[in-house]
Amino acid sequence: MEQTSSGWWRAERTQADWRAGQADSGTWAPPHSGVPFWATIVFTAVLLFSPQAYFPALESVRPAMIPAVIGIGAYLIDRINHGAPLFMRVRQLWLIGALAGWAIVTVPFSIWPGGSVAFLTGQYFKTLAIFWLLSHTAVTLLRLRQVAWSLSLMAVGLAMFTIYNYASGVFIDQAANQDRVVGNEGALTKNPNDLALMVNIIIPLTAALLLSSMHAAVRATLLGMLALEGLTVILTFSRGGFLTLGAIILVYMWKLRRRAERVWMYGLLVVVLLCVPLLPSTYFDRMSTIIHTEADSTGSAGERWTDMMIAMKHAFSSPIVGAGVGMNVLAMNEARGGGWRPVHNVFLELTLDLGVPGVLVFVALLVACLKSTIQVQQRAARSPDMKTLGQLAEGIQISLLAFTLAALFHPVSYHPYFYYLAALALAAHAVSRSMRTPCQD
Repeated sequence: MEQTSSGWWRAERTQADWRAGQADSGTWAPPHSGVPFWATIVFTAVLLFSPQAYFPALESVRPAMIPAVIGIGAYLIDRINHGAPLFMRVRQLWLIGALAGWAIVTVPFSIWPGGSVAFLTGQYFKTLAIFWLLSHTAVTLLRLRQVAWSLSLMAVGLAMFTIYNYASGVFIDQAANQDRVVGNEGALTKNPNDLALMVNIIIPLTAALLLSSMHAAVRATLLGMLALEGLTVILTFSRGGFLTLGAIILVYMWKLRRRAERVWMYGLLVVVLLCVPLLPSTYFDRMSTIIHTEADSTGSAGERWTDMMIAMKHAFSSPIVGAGVGMNVLAMNEARGGGWRPVHNVFLELTLDLGVPGVLVFVALLVACLKSTIQVQQRAARSPDMKTLGQLAEGIQISLLAFTLAALFHPVSYHPYFYYLAALALAAHAVSRSMRTPCQD
């Protein structure tokens, strides 16, 4: 068989080869079948667009479960048939295992043990399964680009829904004088704040495709997609979305300041500035409540600040095991009375649920993912053949930074937002290890 410079994908690898590869933390071969990967992409599309909400007949067939089961089943069959391990041996997986393990350990101490078990099996374990599938199948440069393209196209789809709903007056009425656009019927994108978060973490991936594309027509298309994604975030009137979008632009301007590609970011920035006068005055009124919380007619800014103070105080009452996984809403109700509102902060949410050990493991996981993207960029800087991979890793890094900022405003500790990015960071690291030259570390 003809060998290539990246011969790690060869079908004739033995089980001993696989084990030897695992000794090199990060080297990983993709499944021989593309079914697990594409099943994950289909699952993501179903998650974001919820076709069963528009076609009720699909509700009975559970369209999200079908690709998930097919993907996991195909992956297991592929690995077992080829005598390959099911998991990478990398720090991120050990940390995720520790986080999930700690969540299980704290169940007996939960304020509602049955609720914690239901939360683990009904939401968190599903999120971890999709993380596992994506991180272990998107382990070639082509697959990484396909993920970025798929998510970017889905973001454009979300933009179309948002623009249509905004023009049609489909709003979530929060107060008599404050309406906010509905995204679509997807569980992760209906709420305008969640929609802004989802699109914001995709924007750097679209930008990475723009920076790595060579064809003018493709770049023009991606530039238009970025404009639509940015417009979507603006139309949500999300304060956290506004801050996160601004941070993404600033980070890219800093990273590109000495690179020829900076012209793309500056061009996009000019377009954004030209569009500012077109925004309604109500948008600036809402953004001003980021600082002047007392001016928020909905009262949400003040409520969330108060809730964070209450959450910090309550966390000290059970700093080791917390209230139990998924039980932060009950804990907040006990601390401040009714309302059934979660604390809008990932780190406080985890502290309430899993105590200080839980949030520390999550922070360690977040840092490990960021470090892996930095390592990929460093390797790419030493090898011209890895330039595209480096740009994708840069996009993943900025998406992780965007999530870190957005996490201060969202109760999404167990949702897929972060875990998709963590999966891509792990996959990019595996690709970089497989592409390295013998002289590279």
